[in-house]
Amino acid sequence: TSYSGSVRMAAASNMFKPLLPPALLMVLAGTMMVGYLGTQQHPTSLSSSLMARSRASLVSGPTSVRKGLFSTTAAFGLFGGSAASAVKAQYPIVGDEQIMSQKEHGTNTKPVQLDLRYGCDRKVADKICSFNRHYAEYSGYFRTTKWLSEVDKTKETTYYDSVTGKPLFIAPKGRTFDEFQRESEAHGWPSFRDEEVVWENVRCLRDGECVSVDGTHLGHNLPDRSGNRYCINLVSVAGHPTI
Repeated sequence: TSYSGSVRMAAASNMFKPLLPPALLMVLAGTMMVGYLGTQQHPTSLSSSLMARSRASLVSGPTSVRKGLFSTTAAFGLFGGSAASAVKAQYPIVGDEQIMSQKEHGTNTKPVQLDLRYGCDRKVADKICSFNRHYAEYSGYFRTTKWLSEVDKTKETTYYDSVTGKPLFIAPKGRTFDEFQRESEAHGWPSFRDEEVVWENVRCLRDGECVSVDGTHLGHNLPDRSGNRYCINLVSVAGHPTI
């Protein structure tokens, strides 16, 4: 069942009248409508589309499905009614398309590192990291690597950019490794949450593409009921620290 713009705005105003001034409520309600109109489908349908995309062996999901997703997610986050929800709405940090402009080596200035961690394939990594905006390692690729046998499951692990060696993700945070692994296995790719992202070095573009600030393609943000979920190629975060 779809909702009209008037119903959405009325519901938002009634729920948050004690918390936010009317002018801000109108801006936020308008933002939510922009996101909704951009998707042109019920959230359930959108979720189904994203789940179907995750099951594909190559990730090339239509950007039309994700169009407006950031504004919708941000609006729903702010309309959560609590300070925590408002704080969560600041993520993901959106980057400019210029980040992924062509450079000396695709979208990067140099190739991936020679000896990637977990036995990741360098040729695959270089293609995905620097010469790609939509595709991914196949679903479950990480199971063919040494990741699960080599990673220390008793503590947090830092995952580094396969090109620059900068830290991109630190996981697990706020959950156990088993929970992190189960979620990653359910979706087919390592799946990180907001608090596990090193935002100094990571950005998301308007269409959901997740990238490093230096131009490495990492994956995509595919939000679910728990919030933002960064579905990341292991080959993109298998670098060694260099700084």
